[in-house]
Amino acid sequence: MPASPIRKLVPFAEEAASRGVMIYHLNIGQPDIETAPAFIRAVHEFNGKVLEYSHSAGLESYRRKYAEKMVGRGIDITHNDIIISTGGSEAIVFAMMSCLDPGDELIIPEPFYANYNGFAQMAGVKVVPITTRIEDGFALPSAESFEKLITKRTRGIVICNPNNPTGTLYSDSELEQLRDIVIKHDLYLFADEVYREFVYGGLKHRSILTLKGIEEHAVVVESVSKIYSACGARIGALITRNKQVIAAAMKFAQARLSPPTIEQIGSMAALDTGRDYFDAVTSEYISRRDLVVKALQQMPGVTCPNPGGAFYCVVKLPIDDSDRFCQWMLESFEYNKQTVMMAPATGFYATPGLGKQEVRIAYVLQKNFLEKAMECLKIALEQYPGRTN
Repeated sequence: MPASPIRKLVPFAEEAASRGVMIYHLNIGQPDIETAPAFIRAVHEFNGKVLEYSHSAGLESYRRKYAEKMVGRGIDITHNDIIISTGGSEAIVFAMMSCLDPGDELIIPEPFYANYNGFAQMAGVKVVPITTRIEDGFALPSAESFEKLITKRTRGIVICNPNNPTGTLYSDSELEQLRDIVIKHDLYLFADEVYREFVYGGLKHRSILTLKGIEEHAVVVESVSKIYSACGARIGALITRNKQVIAAAMKFAQARLSPPTIEQIGSMAALDTGRDYFDAVTSEYISRRDLVVKALQQMPGVTCPNPGGAFYCVVKLPIDDSDRFCQWMLESFEYNKQTVMMAPATGFYATPGLGKQEVRIAYVLQKNFLEKAMECLKIALEQYPGRTN
């Protein structure tokens, strides 16, 4: 199993904290946004005398309500098309293990969510990266570029939309291009849509479940972790109209018995969260994004595209090695007893050598902390001995 690039620097952060250094944690997608109040309220009000297993697919009442909400979004599914998982992570593992055999291949645009590597390792699946470039705003490559990578072992394409780690939101034309590819080559299209509520600049998120003609090909993952800022609840969902995929995934769901019951109760209540909550959260993320991106773009030698969604950006810095730089920030640098923890982008690429000048920044802290973090980063770049220009 590969080490997590997001968490591997934790020992250095702990050592820095023990020296009394204030660390701004921009390395991990743990927002300080208040969890949807309906979730917390439902957990507090739980008065059952026995905490029982749920159905292996999740509470039927939860799945029915979930399906109703999706129909309200223009996605025609039923509760039988949903399996509730222990976090979105388990849903991804179930999808891979249900749809692929050991040795099969998945094409994934890089940089990608680093844990896809670990999930693929668990399933015995080979990740085939297709590189997107910061100079192009991490837009998807051409259909021809995808097709060059398709072999007899290719079984699907994975996207995260909006994207972690880049914050890129894929356009309708990009999604329709992927639809045409999976139809032509009879592949699955897996979409990690856990950031679907957080889209900026007047743009709109489009689920692959709305694409016509790939009803049997489309497999979606969602999660309350990001949508309702409930990362510790560990509730996600695998959603597909493909009955064979649901039947296969149910075998894995039964093997782990059931997802957590109380957290499902909270998640079911969270489905009633009003638009006001999401509008307020989105507005807050936009203001944080604008602060961070403006500060980064004003730093000499720094390249930072403007993210269209989620709460991440991948930034190119004038440094020799992002792993070395991020470790140096924790081990050897401090400014007014402060420093910044970021995720080296090397861990988000599968192609060796890529991401060595890039880091992922998660703008998940309140703006006064982000201002101080950007000031620290600016001074660190001026002092770093491995600066390249």
